Amino acid sequence: MIQSAEMLGSTNAVCPVCETGPLTPFRGVGTQRYLRCGLCEATVMAPECRLSESGERAVYELHNNEAGDPGYRRFLSKLAAPLLAQIQAGAEGLDFGCGPGPALAGMLEEAGMSMALYDPFFYPEDAALNRQYDFITCTEVVEHLYRPAEVFRTLDRLLRPGGWLGIMTCFQTDDARFDNWHYRRDPSHVVFYREQTFRWLADRLGWQLHIPVKDVVLARKPA
Repeated sequence: MIQSAEMLGSTNAVCPVCETGPLTPFRGVGTQRYLRCGLCEATVMAPECRLSESGERAVYELHNNEAGDPGYRRFLSKLAAPLLAQIQAGAEGLDFGCGPGPALAGMLEEAGMSMALYDPFFYPEDAALNRQYDFITCTEVVEHLYRPAEVFRTLDRLLRPGGWLGIMTCFQTDDARFDNWHYRRDPSHVVFYREQTFRWLADRLGWQLHIPVKDVVLARKPA
């Protein structure tokens, strides 16, 4: 059953993306409830609708992202190609949220980069979060974050001055199609971003923002 905003009740919650705007009822699809930030325009799944930790990991383990799959490499090149145009060979990078098969890190190593890995489920190496990098990649990760503002601040701290953050996530653009949108149907996706959301974050964190293609964000930390 699709619920109207009136049926969803009210909330006094603050957006976990911008930590400023109020969340108001947006949509209900079946048992899942979604809220919308009036400031940064992020859409957030209500916390009580999230998967358990074991359920979340089970979803990740179903992903079949083989490093040698040509189709998957083409998909990752949407981020890799514009990022490589901005960095020099030998640059030190972090693949944040790399998952069980860090294909993008492998592609960047092939291009001459030095890569570290971090993933809370599959590569929980805290040492990787205790140094700085010339660039950080974050592909198909930010839609899973329960406390995205904290993570964005962490990523900013991990970047050296002049460093680049590359994010890939499917932008939410069409409210009319939200209910049947493939990205929403993944139960581990708990926050959805618009271009405006990233523009708001860039202004807040002082990043220089570039959106080379849909669903890809390049943000440069000032030197």
